[in-house]
Amino acid sequence: MLFSRMFSAVEATAHCDLPCGVYDPAQARIEAESVKAIQEKYQGNEDPVFRMRCVLIKEQRADLVKHHLWVLWTDYFKPPHFEKYPQLHELFNKATKQAGAAGGKGSMDPAEGQKLLDHIAEIDRIFWETKAAAVRGPRVGSPR
Repeated sequence: MLFSRMFSAVEATAHCDLPCGVYDPAQARIEAESVKAIQEKYQGNEDPVFRMRCVLIKEQRADLVKHHLWVLWTDYFKPPHFEKYPQLHELFNKATKQAGAAGGKGSMDPAEGQKLLDHIAEIDRIFWETKAAAVRGPRVGSPR
């Protein structure tokens, strides 16, 4: 009896993989802000050693942007979100490709970093709309 109580299954449900609060586009935005800031510093300095360090660090930050975006895309957003926001797949595709363009494969132009921030801002807007809908919960009479 004690054994079965110690190892009994408890059912838990959530609209995402973990209880709310672990996902946030702010992580991607912070890294993207670093990408743009590094691009600006690169433009303002002629020292070749400093510039090389800028490129290396910017590439690392851009990879982190992609990581954080992929986590949101694959772990947080679910089929109902993609139904309500049909542009979401394309938006994530553009954002992750822009992280590549602004990052390791791309330029040191801060305008490219701003494009990345703009894509993330749109993802952020949709994310918070879905979070607000989750807090409100389903309408009376609708299935959970």
